[in-house]
Amino acid sequence: MELTGDLARRFASVALGHVTRPYPYKDDHVFESDADVRPPRAAHPVFFGSFDWHSCVHGWWTLLTLRRHYPDMPEAASIAALADESFTPAKLAVELAYLDRATSRGFERPYGWAWLLYLHREAERHTDREWAAHLAPLARAFAMRLRDYLKILTYPITVGTHFNTAFALVLARRWACGRDAALVALIDAWAEQAFGDRSDYRGWEPGGDEFLSPVLTAALLMAEVRPRPSFAPWFKALVVANGWLARECRPVFVSDRSDGKIAHLDGLNLSRAWCLRAIAGTLGDEGLQKPLAQLADHHLEAALPHVAGDYMGEHWLASFALLALLVPE
Repeated sequence: MELTGDLARRFASVALGHVTRPYPYKDDHVFESDADVRPPRAAHPVFFGSFDWHSCVHGWWTLLTLRRHYPDMPEAASIAALADESFTPAKLAVELAYLDRATSRGFERPYGWAWLLYLHREAERHTDREWAAHLAPLARAFAMRLRDYLKILTYPITVGTHFNTAFALVLARRWACGRDAALVALIDAWAEQAFGDRSDYRGWEPGGDEFLSPVLTAALLMAEVRPRPSFAPWFKALVVANGWLARECRPVFVSDRSDGKIAHLDGLNLSRAWCLRAIAGTLGDEGLQKPLAQLADHHLEAALPHVAGDYMGEHWLASFALLALLVPE
């Protein structure tokens, strides 16, 4: 399964329809006084759409990624024009200033932080525009916050939702490679301490509102941190030898896509596909590459028809479909 031109246009049309849609919007905001009562656009003139801040960030990642892969599709010009209008120094300065509030310390931590770094990474690939330069101060601010956070985060957060540590570190580490060697080293050391001794996974998965696999996100992080000779036996001990992968890792059922939390499960199918594809690519001739790739395709097949249709999933699912379809990238 791969990203085709028709699918790219479909995803682009969906994302263009929500990154500037102001409502409904779920604001991650701590009100300090009556003066804080304001529309979301006042605090977030760039990332005010897509139901919430982090979804708007990775909606933009979706759009820029599609523009790079299909620069001649009709939607590419609309993406560039909207990005020129949105990623201005003045608007991004307001986004950056929001972080100065005393109560913004935990704003979008760590999921939104990681996606902003990933968006900046993608923007750097568009050398015909100044988007990356304009996003850079915000990216540096979140990278600094991530460094500080890892120094006080004693234990990994292994839920299947936005607070998941491993998922954020995968995206952040990819941004840091070639840009911030100190952050790469910190992530690698933290990941080894948190997950290096883990084996024989027996967690309760899936949870009813998960869009990330707690165990597969941790495994993907370790696949990027460790070389294959040490990763392969670690992975086998984690989910292969105990039968978890064969017994439990199958596409999940979504009962009501109009319910935002239940709709998360489409994302679980997509993010599992991403993890499985990426891990398969690191295992070489270990005998697991083909089974993992087939399992990834089963998860993709279950979720791709439902990327669009109801806004509760439509405002974010295309990003996770792209992650899976564009492995390795």
